[in-house]
Amino acid sequence: MKVFISVDIEGATGVVSFSQCGRPDAEHFDYAFARRMLTLDVNAAIRGFRRAGATEVVVKDSHATCKNLLIDQLEAGTQLISGFGAGIDGMMDGIDSSFGACALIGYHGMAGAEKALMDHALVGGLYRFWINGTEAGEIAVSAAVAGAYGVPTLLVTSDDVGCKEALDCLPGVRTFSTKVGFGRYMGQLAHPETTGPAIEAAAHEALKNAESCRPYSIDGAVTMRAEFRNVEEADLAAQLENVNRLSGYTVEWTRPSFMTAHRAALSVFNMSIQGRRSGT
Repeated sequence: MKVFISVDIEGATGVVSFSQCGRPDAEHFDYAFARRMLTLDVNAAIRGFRRAGATEVVVKDSHATCKNLLIDQLEAGTQLISGFGAGIDGMMDGIDSSFGACALIGYHGMAGAEKALMDHALVGGLYRFWINGTEAGEIAVSAAVAGAYGVPTLLVTSDDVGCKEALDCLPGVRTFSTKVGFGRYMGQLAHPETTGPAIEAAAHEALKNAESCRPYSIDGAVTMRAEFRNVEEADLAAQLENVNRLSGYTVEWTRPSFMTAHRAALSVFNMSIQGRRSGT
C-alpha cells in the first residue's frame, strides 16, 4: 500500500514557538533544532508504516516555504516533495487516488483553539476560516483534500489540542500527542525517546487497522469564508472572480465541490499575501 504523509512543524516534538519553526534566518534562531525534531517524528512514522506493510511512502513538506526536511536524513527509500509554488492542492500536493492511506505529522490546532501551541489558520495573516459555516483548521482541510481522492487519514500527530481536533472530525483516526499546551507559546513536552517509539507504534497500528477509517468527504457545493487580520489582506483577494467581500476583513466564496473551493482558497490566500506586502 502507498502511504502519503503531509508534514507541518508546529506540532513536532520539542517545539513551542515560531522562533524555532519559521525558516533559516535571524528571527528563527532555533530553526535547526526544530528541523531535527521534525525529521525524527517523520522517520518514526515512516518506520511504523513500513512495518505494517507500506510498499511506498511519499512525504510532502508543507510548512512555510516547504524546505524543512533534508532528504539525506529521511529513512532510505522515502520520496520527498519539497519546495513551494507550483502545486494545486496546497499542503497535500502530490496525493492522488493511488494512495491507500494518509498521515498528518506535526500539525497544529486551528486558530483560537484554547491552549493550543502556535494555533493559527492555514496561512499568515488569516485570522479565522470556515467551511460551510463551521470553523476549520489545517487538520480538517488536509484530511478533506485526501478524502476527495478517496484516501483516508489514518494518523495525526500534534499537541493534545490538535489531537482532539482530529478525533472530533475524523472518526477512527489514530493520534499521538507530542506535548500538552499550557498556552500559545508554553507547554509540557514529551522527550524524543518517548515520542519516536510512540509515533512509530501509532503508525503501525493505524495501517494495520486501516479498515476502521473512512475518507473524510465534504460533499456537494462548499462555501468557504476567510477573515484576515488586516483589511489590505482582503483588498486584493476580493478582486478574484466570484469572491464576495463581507466586511473590511472578510471574504467568502462558493464552489460546486470541496476541491474547487479549496483551489479557490489557495488563490485567495496568495492574493492576501500580496496585499500584506502592498504597504512596504
